[in-house]
Amino acid sequence: MARRVFVLDTNVLMHDPAALFRFEEHDIFLPMVVLEELDAGKKGLSEVARNVRQVSRFLDELMQGCSHADIEAGIPLSPLTRSGENGDTPVAWGRLYFETHNPSAELPTVLPGSKADNSILLSALSLRAEQREREVVLVSKDINLRIKAAVIGIDAEDYYNDKVLEDLDLLYTGAATLPPDFWEQHGDSLDSWQEGARTFYRVTGEDTREWISNQCLHFDAENDVELIVRDRDQDGATLALADDYREGRKAVWGVNARNSEQNFALNLLMDPDIDIVTLLGAAGTGKTLLALAAGLAQTMDEQRYREIVMTRVTVPVGDDIGFLPGTEEEKMTPWMGALMDNLEVLTGNQEGSDWERAATNELLAKRIKIRSVNFMRGRTFLHRYIILDEAQNLTPKQMKTLITRAGPGSKIVCLGNLAQIDTPYLTETTSGLTNVVDRFRGWEHAGHITLARGERSRLADYASQAL
Repeated sequence: MARRVFVLDTNVLMHDPAALFRFEEHDIFLPMVVLEELDAGKKGLSEVARNVRQVSRFLDELMQGCSHADIEAGIPLSPLTRSGENGDTPVAWGRLYFETHNPSAELPTVLPGSKADNSILLSALSLRAEQREREVVLVSKDINLRIKAAVIGIDAEDYYNDKVLEDLDLLYTGAATLPPDFWEQHGDSLDSWQEGARTFYRVTGEDTREWISNQCLHFDAENDVELIVRDRDQDGATLALADDYREGRKAVWGVNARNSEQNFALNLLMDPDIDIVTLLGAAGTGKTLLALAAGLAQTMDEQRYREIVMTRVTVPVGDDIGFLPGTEEEKMTPWMGALMDNLEVLTGNQEGSDWERAATNELLAKRIKIRSVNFMRGRTFLHRYIILDEAQNLTPKQMKTLITRAGPGSKIVCLGNLAQIDTPYLTETTSGLTNVVDRFRGWEHAGHITLARGERSRLADYASQAL
């Protein structure tokens, strides 16, 4: 394939500072207006500002010792080479070009060049006129800019390197359905035993190779047994019988599971060997309620964690919340309506008088801490139960920053609905939550479940499907 020239929009570099090194043998062209926008966005404590400063450092390192003639000729993006298709022909990586002279082309009169986006389009038109033998492609996260580029005849693409999956349907759901004759198929190779109150099964066979650690297995019948994969090897898998938290049996802080997905979620949330749990689901599926109930049971009753730390993204992400009065916790209160609503449900489930429930609320207020995502960098949480609400609005880099805050004895629960992404330039396939679900899949200390059925009310369940 011929080497192409990619014209990068500012938002690509703001989104991924390493985008400069993602195009392998192809060349990159940076219009001067992109450098101006990077310079304007470098100040502040937001994630975007940090990314801009990292881009500036990358550019500074690349330009070390380069003369003006070197810049005109293109700066090598990497001294590395990679093998060609036949395995023995090294192919040099691409070069970085800057806009060093005035554009030679002109924009259509309907697009004046005063706006930054139109200046980028003008640079792409001029570059295409100068590089007639090569394909010039504009790369931008801005849909409207790509539309305008297509209208005036410039090839434009989204930035794909940050996509975890090509199709969201391929995302791991955390559960699988077993065939009705599963026990008959594995009758000869099935071993079972008990350790304490838990029942375990050892299963071998070809079909076990598709299972991964902490995957939830169930049958179509609602009242049939439910299993969790505990160990995997080349020959087979060890399955554990899942605890049943449904009505009339076990309850977690007064909460019972209403379907198999919620029961699996409570099993993962209550398991001390699982350090991170991700719960996906539409509004009303019970994500926050289940996570909070499990946290209270393990913090207040079992004393496994010192306190619950709850945080969520304040959209727009990374913007200062200092305009609200009060402490960090008071500033976050307007964003924590979901916490307050679920606490009301949980304390309402407790038996006793109004005075006893008021005392419980006072006690809970001391054990539940509300923190802002903006001030998590550099912190370490020891023996904490951490809930990241609305995690679909976090970038992969922000998710890494938050998850690496967990110290010994801590557990992180990530909640989100990929259909409700509010952050600019994030999609279902590039969200940090999607990235975590995919990257932690199969790790023996991670669990995931997608909650499919709404349980808030029949009205909310119907609205989520019909509207």
